[in-house]
Amino acid sequence: MKTKIDTKSTPWITIWETTQACDIACLDYGDWIQPEPSPLELTTQEAEQLVREISELRPRIFVLSGADPLKRQDINHLVRYAAFRGLHPILAARATPLLTRDAVFDLKEAGLSRLSLTLDGSTAELHDLITGVYGSYARTIEATQWADEARLPFQITTQLCERNLHDLENLAALLKPFRIAQWNVVFPVPTRPGQIEELPSAGEFEEAFARLYKLAQHVPFKIKTTEAPHYRRYVLQQQALARAEGPAQPPQFAEGIPGILPVNEERATLFIAHTGEVYPCASLPIVAGNVRIQNLGEIYRGSKALEALHDVANLKGKCSTCGFKQVCGGSRARAFAIDKDVFMEDPSCIYHPPQPTRVRTDSPETLPPVGIADSLED
Repeated sequence: MKTKIDTKSTPWITIWETTQACDIACLDYGDWIQPEPSPLELTTQEAEQLVREISELRPRIFVLSGADPLKRQDINHLVRYAAFRGLHPILAARATPLLTRDAVFDLKEAGLSRLSLTLDGSTAELHDLITGVYGSYARTIEATQWADEARLPFQITTQLCERNLHDLENLAALLKPFRIAQWNVVFPVPTRPGQIEELPSAGEFEEAFARLYKLAQHVPFKIKTTEAPHYRRYVLQQQALARAEGPAQPPQFAEGIPGILPVNEERATLFIAHTGEVYPCASLPIVAGNVRIQNLGEIYRGSKALEALHDVANLKGKCSTCGFKQVCGGSRARAFAIDKDVFMEDPSCIYHPPQPTRVRTDSPETLPPVGIADSLED
């Protein structure tokens, strides 16, 4: 892989959970309603300081998330401030009554770079069943039309689960006519009791990879995966097979390949909670610091927890011996959720690394050929 990213000094993705306030029950935040913001939520002044520190880190991607970011009355101001500081803010909106045509146009005017909308099913029945919010499908479709009208780029995020695994092709067909920049498919990480039993099997993960890879060849937008670093391994394996069957070509692993970033997102992500606590990602409850106490750049570059997570030498199980560990490394959040060990192998990966072959050092002709995973580590 020729693309070099200094992830030790700069995160690829920075996500700020602006609020946990929301007027409707949301499955992402549990089946409860919190209409009022938490008193521990970052104030406008603290949020401005956070945006300044994020801009100094210069991440490629900056996302404002939360239960419903539009519950923050200063959200347009903060979007405008982030754009002024040279960031390209993305807002992950929810299909709530606050998501109106005027709200979309106001975000565009404030300098929003992209709007992220959630669509978990290709039909209203399936989407509303999964989200638990009746009418959210219709409001999401409306929001895509408003974004298109406002000339605001938008992407679609799908939270994958057992109930919509069968629906990937239907979703792709639904999205194909849309002028979306990206389809982000988020693979599940159990975060609450009972979710482990609902987790798709490793074989179902692999089958989903195959279907997404096939779909990526026929849609006009990029398909990206989240919490599925082993999709990177799958893509490289498919590229190797294609080269073996056709003219020799070098490995292609860079920005622009469907579903692939030039760096493992879990090893270059920061998530800032609404209270200011900093985590490696939204699904991994390991605190690296708090922006109310320490500069964000100092946290990212000096946290021992983050340093350990970024070092593939700490991996255990089959992840530790896998030739793809530099480009994959498995989902640390899923390993922690299942085994309570952040460095354990990803239980949702079906791949088994081949065991090293013993060879005589005095017989060069018996050395095994260099595989694609080995060549990518150069």
